[in-house]
Amino acid sequence: MPEGHTIHRLSRDLSRAFGRRPVAASTLQDRFEASAALLDGATMTRTDAHGKHLFLIFRAHRPADRILHIHLGLYGKFPIAKTPAQEPRGALRLRLENESAWADLRGPTACEVWTPVEKSVLEARLGPDPLRPRPRGDDAWSRLSRSRVPVGQLLMDQQVVAGMGNVYRAEVLFRAAMSPHRPGRLVRRDEWDPMWTDLVTLMKAGLRSGRIVTTRPSHRPRTGRVRREDAHYVYRRTGLPCRVCGTPVATQVLAARNLFWCPSCQAT
Repeated sequence: MPEGHTIHRLSRDLSRAFGRRPVAASTLQDRFEASAALLDGATMTRTDAHGKHLFLIFRAHRPADRILHIHLGLYGKFPIAKTPAQEPRGALRLRLENESAWADLRGPTACEVWTPVEKSVLEARLGPDPLRPRPRGDDAWSRLSRSRVPVGQLLMDQQVVAGMGNVYRAEVLFRAAMSPHRPGRLVRRDEWDPMWTDLVTLMKAGLRSGRIVTTRPSHRPRTGRVRREDAHYVYRRTGLPCRVCGTPVATQVLAARNLFWCPSCQAT
């Protein structure tokens, strides 16, 4: 599933391709036909992202905004290309098109036209997003510090931190030298604040580059562009030696997701 930096990057790219101009909207799926008709010919005024949720805001022929809410889930794709567009085919949920670009949405978990009130209700349930303007981790700390659930599980809860996925979860905990099994209520504030700042820094770097690189230069080969196999400390490195201490990286399933950590560097 795409992590938050990917959704913010997609939001930015969609705004550049379709923003402030009328768009043609169409679909090949009967169940989305009425919603596509609501957007067809409307002007996309802006885009927004909160965690893993993407919002396209349209000014239609009448004054009320129409908001397209999208959650890509595990299988959703929304690539953007320059015109001319290919012939629409297959399970196409939505095509957006103007004179210079087109984008086909396929396989999302959610794709629905909302009102501004519905958007506000969803955002009120979500935790803080490290990539939104002036991100603050206070609300995340408030929820985390009251829970007996392991911090490694809490960080995947979108009501605690919006946009964090499995890669950032594993890597930010390693960089903080914190055990993913520690109960949230035992994480001290003076430990949480640097971890939140580190997460903001890592996700902003991911937004800029389009990839997740969490290893420090001193812990990877000096070969110019960071190779995929050198980009992470523990994520998907089960059994390989820790880049810091040499202990084999461990893994287990936690809340239906694979968890990766170093039993030595993250002992407490």
